Amino acid sequence: MDTQSAISREVTVAAGAFAPGHLGELTRTIGFDMVDEALAQTRRTQQRVRDLPSRVVIYLLLAGALFPELGWRQVWQRLTAGLAGIPVATPTAGALAQARRRLGHAPLKWLFDLLRGPAPAIATPGVHWRGLLVCAIDGTTMSVADSPANLSAYAKHRCNNGGAGYPALRMLALLSCGTRTLIDAVYGPTAHGETTYAPGLLPSMGQGMLVLADRAFAARDLVGAIAATGAHILVRVKNDRRLPVLARLTDGSYLSRLGTAGVRVIDCEITVATAGGRRTRGYRLVTTLTDHRIHPAGGLVELYHQRWEIETAYLEIKSSLGGGRVLRARTPEGIDQEVYALLVTYQVLRLCMADATAARPGVDPDRAGFTVAVNAARDLVIQAAGVIAGAVIDLVGTIGRRVLDDLLPDRRVRSGPRVVKRAISKYNAKGAVDRTSYKATISINIMAVSSP
Repeated sequence: MDTQSAISREVTVAAGAFAPGHLGELTRTIGFDMVDEALAQTRRTQQRVRDLPSRVVIYLLLAGALFPELGWRQVWQRLTAGLAGIPVATPTAGALAQARRRLGHAPLKWLFDLLRGPAPAIATPGVHWRGLLVCAIDGTTMSVADSPANLSAYAKHRCNNGGAGYPALRMLALLSCGTRTLIDAVYGPTAHGETTYAPGLLPSMGQGMLVLADRAFAARDLVGAIAATGAHILVRVKNDRRLPVLARLTDGSYLSRLGTAGVRVIDCEITVATAGGRRTRGYRLVTTLTDHRIHPAGGLVELYHQRWEIETAYLEIKSSLGGGRVLRARTPEGIDQEVYALLVTYQVLRLCMADATAARPGVDPDRAGFTVAVNAARDLVIQAAGVIAGAVIDLVGTIGRRVLDDLLPDRRVRSGPRVVKRAISKYNAKGAVDRTSYKATISINIMAVSSP
């Protein structure tokens, strides 16, 4: 005999035309009041309630960041899929486009400015080093739609194998390494380099920060400007860069000057031993942390590896969340809107993940799987589940529980060569490339200098 099961569930969302305006459980972090305030502050609140109120359009844009592979009508279908029995509009693609143009990007930028910053995780492993918030600064590029309007603002890259297929923008972010939350971000055309955009992040730097950076940021004026904010910097420089020895310290480092900033220079050799052999490379690091007794050279060399957390964050934003796809918008204003929606959505996910790992003492945020959180968030949007919190306060939530139930293993020390994963031309290949990752043993040797 056939058996049947009937499943019924209760969905609580906003009333009337505002019902599709949600982001599943993420709505608890970016709530109705917050979105309405963003609209009020940027004067984008609708004059009359339409089928697509401004609040609903903001949630549509944020949902678009969760479903980058879909067109806007399909994104709308995801928002309304769990609203069975509730009358909702069925807007055309043209109506959705008009609503997005009417909104502009200002409310999304306001939301990002409100939400950006390090997650409140004082006791979380890996967030601080000797009382300093460990941050990183770096840049990346993102492809945008190849349209005449976008080409007026964004250019195509030139490369050794001809021009790129799409124009691109350059983004520069300041990141909290421990939780990978965004402290700030700026972007613009690739015609300007990373050091041109870096001053835009200075207002977000200050006392209690240690900023990790690669060699591109070792310009004298920029190091001095970062130091002037009260933040400290740990940056790699070229091994042959001339820096005067003003005083030699007992840990092998020495005091010097870089422009107007008093700095400390650490020369070291790092040896990586694997089953495939040993390799040794020299590194020169410069820092404004000049007291070697409080901030020993060996500890700073080990800490510098945390700079790679920003590379992982860019992978999560562009690949895990964005699917490696070209941004949808075909106008510069639409690009601004889409970029801020992407940054807000990423930040909200990261804040939820930080809350989850903080609820379990001793769990390193590195073990939280970003794709687990993204997929959980997508499911809850489709189900319209957890939009409004119940009477019982749930600090972890469904997304957090899924993250904690599927933690990644502790990181192992591994080493693999940096190679081009997808070469533009097969004719660039120069023999077989060993892409094997090996378990590694790393040793650090601080190279002392002679007396000044």
